[in-house]
Amino acid sequence: MITRSAKFFEEWRAIARELLQSGIRPDDIRWHDRWQKTNTLLFADEESDDLPTREQIAKPFTVSPKFLLLAKKVAAHRDPQRWELLYRVLWRMTHGERHLLDVSSDDDVLSLTKMDAAVRREAHKTKAFVRFRSVQRDGEEYFVAWHRPDHYVLRLTAPFFSRRFPEMRWTILTPYESATWDPTAKELQYGDGVPASEAPSPDELEDLWKTYYGAIFNPARIKLKAMRAEMPMKHWPTLPETKIIPDLLADAPRRVQTMISQTEGFAMSATNFLPETKTLETLAHAAASCEGCDLYKEATQTVFGQGPASARVMMVGECPGDQEDLQGEPFVGPAGQLLNDVLQTVGIDRDLVYITNTVKHFKWEPRGRRRLHKKPGAREIAACKPWLEAEIDVVKPDVVMCLGATAAQAIIGRDFRITRQRGEFVETDWSPLTIATYHPSALLRAPDPDARANMQSAFEADLQKVADKLNGHEAA
Repeated sequence: MITRSAKFFEEWRAIARELLQSGIRPDDIRWHDRWQKTNTLLFADEESDDLPTREQIAKPFTVSPKFLLLAKKVAAHRDPQRWELLYRVLWRMTHGERHLLDVSSDDDVLSLTKMDAAVRREAHKTKAFVRFRSVQRDGEEYFVAWHRPDHYVLRLTAPFFSRRFPEMRWTILTPYESATWDPTAKELQYGDGVPASEAPSPDELEDLWKTYYGAIFNPARIKLKAMRAEMPMKHWPTLPETKIIPDLLADAPRRVQTMISQTEGFAMSATNFLPETKTLETLAHAAASCEGCDLYKEATQTVFGQGPASARVMMVGECPGDQEDLQGEPFVGPAGQLLNDVLQTVGIDRDLVYITNTVKHFKWEPRGRRRLHKKPGAREIAACKPWLEAEIDVVKPDVVMCLGATAAQAIIGRDFRITRQRGEFVETDWSPLTIATYHPSALLRAPDPDARANMQSAFEADLQKVADKLNGHEAA
């Protein structure tokens, strides 16, 4: 029996690679979780760098990117048994059960799935509930937040805050680790955790947060049960807005009536039409009668997404065009044909891709006998977003590819710019591998042949990156 310890995913990955290549079976290893401080000393003297003498496995091994992404999330779970579980699954996948992750009923896979879901939920809460306080350090303004997540998600979420607040100097404190962002060096640094007693006291930002929360609070979409589930009481002391929620709730009915009377239809969105049971079939059926915004009045029909629920890639466009509106299927016009050609070129089977649009109804204006496409507005995108979110939640794709700026701004963020960030994989709430490229119709509208050739070359390169993620196998 040998012992090994790990604290972070990359540590476990390096150790697991060494053990696997040495042929060390899962039953011959005792894993120690270095987050468990009480056991650190116990194992300090027992751990050895020397592996038992065994015949080396000569052939290299590979695992799918799907496992690596899953393992990275599971590594952030608090269960000290996760290292053992991950190595056991890795061993099985490299010893005759290559497609083990597809067996959802397997006990090990089920445990990984539950841990992955718990970590994702905690990461989502961390992104939502971290609140910075302003402090002065050496005459400069500095921002500090204290947060208490249930799992070790700080390294999963800190890059999100560095993208969201790139010009601020800030530190996020948790009981087990801290993260500091240096806007000059554009670098994240990690340090020890600190107790809540060392966090800064409330400041003037409290009032700003309350004002901001009151402004974005939508009384028409209140779901008290969901609100209580999403805002555990343990986070309330660090959330300034919790002090004004009772007043906002009491005033909600009056505000709803005011909104309806002043802005016809504003209280409506796809949320009002979502079915209780969410499958691609029930969603498509319910979307057919959606009146969440006014686009349904001029469109022929709802054009819902198409593709298998097991698709590893979801491609998201802007909104249906003229042909899609008439046929009721996404990407069947000239832009769709161009997309098909490039998919074939890079080796992605379209039948295995889920294709949808940010907005499900055709927006157009008359031009003689023609119906000219119009870009959907922010109101229509927001009203339709529940359908897109529900589709992603059902499919759970490995990769989400945004076709065009509208889809990218809806999924990656409103500050996304296609000219600056096209072709870069980023992690979003929807997928750890989210990438944006041109919309194929933009290639068709290119001003001259040279411009189109350049755009098509970039478009093909971006889709090739997706194909490589799907087809390539990285070393464990």
